[in-house]
Amino acid sequence: MTKPAVLILLGPPGAGKGTQARMLEEDFGLVQLSTGDLLRSAVAAGSDAGKAAQAVMEAGGLVSDDIVLAVLKDRMGAPDVARGVILDGFPRTAGQAAALDELLAAGGQPVTAAISLEVDDEAMVGRVAGRFTCAGCGEGYHDEFKQPAVAGVCDKCGGTAFKRRADDNAETVRERLNAYHAQTAPLIAHYEGLGVLERVDAMGSIASIRAALAAIVKRVSA
Repeated sequence: MTKPAVLILLGPPGAGKGTQARMLEEDFGLVQLSTGDLLRSAVAAGSDAGKAAQAVMEAGGLVSDDIVLAVLKDRMGAPDVARGVILDGFPRTAGQAAALDELLAAGGQPVTAAISLEVDDEAMVGRVAGRFTCAGCGEGYHDEFKQPAVAGVCDKCGGTAFKRRADDNAETVRERLNAYHAQTAPLIAHYEGLGVLERVDAMGSIASIRAALAAIVKRVSA
């Protein structure tokens, strides 16, 4: 790849975006970027965009798309993203997607692929309601699909404290799914129109989804 790959993961809550993004990092040397992590890093680094974001957050406001894009632009210039990035949770709206297209076009690097992790909504309710994470390192687990190898002990860091999100309950998950379909699902049509959309059945095993994503990354990065 002469330029960093730009992969976008699309999918509703519980589709496995975070888990698969971490696996893509391991498999291809890509860097997962979420909006929250980007903003926190920019604030810590004291960049101009980070200072602007900090001022907004300290005032209790929502960081504008312009600031998020400025932070993303700075981050993509860092040496550790030479292989490429995985955008997880951004863009969320058609407006953000258009602004991201403009930013990437200015740098001569369009979106390499937008990958839609496709799921069944009711299955997602059960999947999300059963998940929990290691309080120490953030490794994800699930009551049914992914228990620690040793009960009560994190496979990754050996920690013994786990937590669940308060909003990981059936009613809230359905509300989040409705919000996803209203705001983010239209992005599928946007990226399909650009010819960069890839679809993956995300109802299979973690390993099968990982293999499908790896095949896509190898093909689009060739």
